[in-house]
Amino acid sequence: MLHAGLDLSRKRVDVCLLSDAGELVGQFPAPVDRDGLYGLSSRVAVYEQPVRGVVESMNGARFVHDELSRYGWEVLIADAQKVKGLAPLACKTDKVDARVLAELSFRDLVPAIWLPTPQLRQEREQARFRLYLVKHRTSLKNRIHATLIAFGYQRQMADLFGTQGRRLLESLDIPEPWLSTMRASLELIDDLDRRIAHIERELQQAGADHKYVPLLLTAPGIGWVLAYTIAAEIGDIARFPTPVKLVSYTGLCPRVKQSGESDLRGPLSKHGPRYLRWALIEAAIHAAAHPVYAERYQRTRRRLGKQRGPKVAKIELARRLAEAIWHMLTRNQPFAPAGAVIRLAA
Repeated sequence: MLHAGLDLSRKRVDVCLLSDAGELVGQFPAPVDRDGLYGLSSRVAVYEQPVRGVVESMNGARFVHDELSRYGWEVLIADAQKVKGLAPLACKTDKVDARVLAELSFRDLVPAIWLPTPQLRQEREQARFRLYLVKHRTSLKNRIHATLIAFGYQRQMADLFGTQGRRLLESLDIPEPWLSTMRASLELIDDLDRRIAHIERELQQAGADHKYVPLLLTAPGIGWVLAYTIAAEIGDIARFPTPVKLVSYTGLCPRVKQSGESDLRGPLSKHGPRYLRWALIEAAIHAAAHPVYAERYQRTRRRLGKQRGPKVAKIELARRLAEAIWHMLTRNQPFAPAGAVIRLAA
């Protein structure tokens, strides 16, 4: 078997080939587009040996994985942070990085990450694009609020962007060009509303056939959008052997530094998909009023005070939801808190 280290950049991929005995076979660059990867596979095919390639996790790594897998390669995507920990370098160049990846493959030390299927990537893209549009809409609304404050119009309304709110905005005496930019922002908000609503309808239709979504809907604080997002980001629950593994994957655990008797807890690690963290935090905000979690949430808030209490209580509740989700999906059962006589639905 040949071991290929692939150091990926925007315009090329540096390749290092090692034999099954660990000897250097060749080092060369190749274009990173489809034609370039086809040429790479043809160049390596002359050795008439199976090939295992290793590329670090980054934007474009999945494309390299998919293309080379079509030509019979075994391709692993390595966790970039763990690679750095396994092989810290005083001299860092593209050739050296490619050689390190090839050596890790040769020694069977590749910290490979789980790669979602093409279908799961499509599901994730839908949910993530919706969140992207929601953030843009929020940014436009904040810009309009800032314009009102700048000209002394601070209006307290339940919905400034509803029918009555729009009438109020039209009646305000705001000079140009701020008036034009505000009207343009409202038009963009309307367009984003239509696009977001269309995506949400698609998510609801797709979620009806998803094996995890109906179960997730029984948990407190989780609606259609959050259920679909959580299901898409988790993927296959079987890859998490314990609930602790799932919680760790969410990145909602604090960083830990231990040495002897020293045990320091830092900020959240924030490893794993940020979209999953967002969905769990959003669910925790709504679940805080649920009878199962309300008392514990309020107790944590009071214990830590007004400044830190709400934030820490929300994160703790998100972690507990993640643990409950693991049990629900692993056992294929609806939400049922410990000690409950009957299952509770949100």
